[in-house]
Amino acid sequence: MAFCSPHTTTSLRSPCTTIPNSGFRQNQVILFTTRSSRRSTTRHGARTFQVSCAVEKPIVIGLAADSGCGKSTFMRRLTSVFGGAAEPPKGGNPDSNTLISDTTTVICLDDYHSLDRTGRKEKGVTALDPKANDFDLMYEQVKAIKEGKAIEKPIYNHVTGLLDPAELIQPPKIFVIEGLHPMYDERVRDLLDFSIYLDISNEVKFAWKIQRDMAERGHSLESIKASIEARKPDFDAFIDPQKQYADAVIEVLPTQLIPDDNEGKVLRVKLIMKEGVKFFNPVYLFDEGSTINWIPCGRKLTCSYPGIKFSYGPDTYFGQEVSVLEMDGQFDRLDELIYVESHLSNLSTKFYGEVTQQMLKHADFPGSNNGTGLFQTIVGLKIRDLYEQIIAERAGVPAEAAKV
Repeated sequence: MAFCSPHTTTSLRSPCTTIPNSGFRQNQVILFTTRSSRRSTTRHGARTFQVSCAVEKPIVIGLAADSGCGKSTFMRRLTSVFGGAAEPPKGGNPDSNTLISDTTTVICLDDYHSLDRTGRKEKGVTALDPKANDFDLMYEQVKAIKEGKAIEKPIYNHVTGLLDPAELIQPPKIFVIEGLHPMYDERVRDLLDFSIYLDISNEVKFAWKIQRDMAERGHSLESIKASIEARKPDFDAFIDPQKQYADAVIEVLPTQLIPDDNEGKVLRVKLIMKEGVKFFNPVYLFDEGSTINWIPCGRKLTCSYPGIKFSYGPDTYFGQEVSVLEMDGQFDRLDELIYVESHLSNLSTKFYGEVTQQMLKHADFPGSNNGTGLFQTIVGLKIRDLYEQIIAERAGVPAEAAKV
């Protein structure tokens, strides 16, 4: 097993080129030293790789979903995997939608609305309609970030419904664009290194909205139904079709463990993983490529009614080969999740039990007792692994040398 130590030194003869507005903090020579027990032509078996600053250019992740479908919770789980709390830009607009951590920057694509709330009402369009969004600017700015350049990104103020003055965004290591349309425009879609779609079924979405709007906001059932129906045509036309382009889809459905359940409290969740995606190996249960049904409840996993059921197997999704991992039911004790984790492979964890640790760390997050939290955590770990592999390939070093 190789042990890697990264060394960063400033050099007057650095091969890195200074790029105006590139976002690089300094010219650097990054040396990765790999030590191995095997014989080597270099002294003490150490091989040194020199990495240019070009590896600092961000990777870009896209997350698509309708409003109120868990994008914010997913982003909190993702940024936690990379370390550091995600916070709004310091000293900036208090109503900014941007979140920044040590490694990641997450922007909300609502910031590319070309019409404010009043403008949309006057023109009779919803925020889901492409006519209410500036895809040219979205493409230009995502492309600039991917090239390592800072941008002046607009801000859509969700409190006032107005378009606020722009904010400065520096290129991070990982740049996440989340919102309604990250995969709608082909130009933007082609810039993504990995893409995810959160697919909440109509039944679950309706149950969630009733729970929130009736219990918390005092809305009537009729007004909730009218609101959902008003959005549905644009959702079906412009948002839902994006899932065919996603590398991973988290699909949330009503449980099949409780007959005729319509409360949306117990969920059946699928993780649909596209085959053949570079740097992404789908997770599998027990035996890769087999069809598995597993009911793990017993002495090793506490399960109250209606229990838990896992499934795994190959399938097709919009004509493409996929692997599908499914969980129906919910956990009673998160500390026992390690039993389930031990039967899953290709998790891209750095140590045994990392999935369980992440779930326990955020036990108060929505979905932490069911497949939504579990699969969001797993996808976060897979994105970390993808990032490390991309950086290693750009640098021309072994993947172990780029571990974060």
